[in-house]
Amino acid sequence: MSIHLPIGIATENGAPHANDVLHLMRPGTLQLAALPPLSLYVHLPWCLRKCPYCDFNSHEWRAGGGALPEQRYVDALVADLDAALPLIWGRTVHTIFIGGGTPSLFSPEAVDRLIGDLRARLKLAPDCEITLEANPGTFERDRFRSYRAAGVTRLSVGVQSFNDQHLQALGRVHDAAQAIAAVEEAASAFDTFNLDLMYALPGQTPAQFEADLDQALALNPPHLSVYHLTIEPNTYFAKFPPVVPEDDAAYAMLDRITERTGAQGMTRYEVSAYARDGHRCAHNLNYWQFGDYLGIGAGAHSKLSFAHRLVRQVRYREPQRYMNQALAGAAVAQSEEVAIADLPFEFMLNAFRLKEGFTLAQFGERTGLSITSIQKGLEEAEQKGLLQRDLWHVWPTERGLDFLSDLQSIFLPDA
Repeated sequence: MSIHLPIGIATENGAPHANDVLHLMRPGTLQLAALPPLSLYVHLPWCLRKCPYCDFNSHEWRAGGGALPEQRYVDALVADLDAALPLIWGRTVHTIFIGGGTPSLFSPEAVDRLIGDLRARLKLAPDCEITLEANPGTFERDRFRSYRAAGVTRLSVGVQSFNDQHLQALGRVHDAAQAIAAVEEAASAFDTFNLDLMYALPGQTPAQFEADLDQALALNPPHLSVYHLTIEPNTYFAKFPPVVPEDDAAYAMLDRITERTGAQGMTRYEVSAYARDGHRCAHNLNYWQFGDYLGIGAGAHSKLSFAHRLVRQVRYREPQRYMNQALAGAAVAQSEEVAIADLPFEFMLNAFRLKEGFTLAQFGERTGLSITSIQKGLEEAEQKGLLQRDLWHVWPTERGLDFLSDLQSIFLPDA
């Protein structure tokens, strides 16, 4: 991917300002007929313990080190949003996702204040989905109900496993009993919620995997996200790799998930997600459909469309520096225009995660490009059995979903 200098007007030291909307609205070669739907992502970066597989921007908070800086961090988030408002002025926000880290470390009072401040500044859709990620290790009775009262409409509970041995190997701070209690509380407090589960865990046998799946489905979640444990660079597991099931065993586990969720009325609509009718995650769907999102918080990413360009931004990663920068009105560490040559790959990186794929009209609307720009890639992927298409619509085959990175890489720009 090509990297550009931060964009905007020059300041007194010669550096451009990332939030100058007039500069972003200047003429360009790209022509977008309309802007896509807009979402908001809010990053709360702290967790009780850094999991050995996690490569997210999360930071351990030690209880002995004092209270979480909730109020200062919310102040920083609001200042960050205030500075970014000119970039999204007048646009409706359709979904909000409060992720981490472990957002449920924040008190219901802090979440209530945060959502109130967001509502005061943004034009929210009447049915705006507001999701909060929660860890069973932070679970207290009635805590989830307090989040609901604060305005959260959907909870995502990071269970990962119901096996105490595997939870310990994954570095999770909860046990199976806490996980079950948290999911049951989520079910009683929310009309819709998500349960996160991982498979192909260190030393996991087929029988242990089936037991995890049994317990997950017994809790009757309306939405289930399942993730193959992958060893990511710069993690503890990368330095000390655990012994995990072979690829064939992992594929068999995924086949069982698809089979058993289908038997309970859940549909695989995305490569890692299964849902009952009416319970798909609207926020994630907007990502996969190449919608726009403003990200605020430490290390948060944004993708924003303008009439003649698409822009990606990244906030400062380290929480203390982020708070200082945001409160000074300068939370953006990097801002770059997406090169036109990169747009097909960026679109496919998202769209092919969806089982239903995308329409050709949608590709044109979201990228400003003609279908001729991807014709060669479509033909190659179709010949390899990775996608199917008709005159209006393109979608991944089962093979395409199983070998998703191979399908996506076909659309990388030529070197």
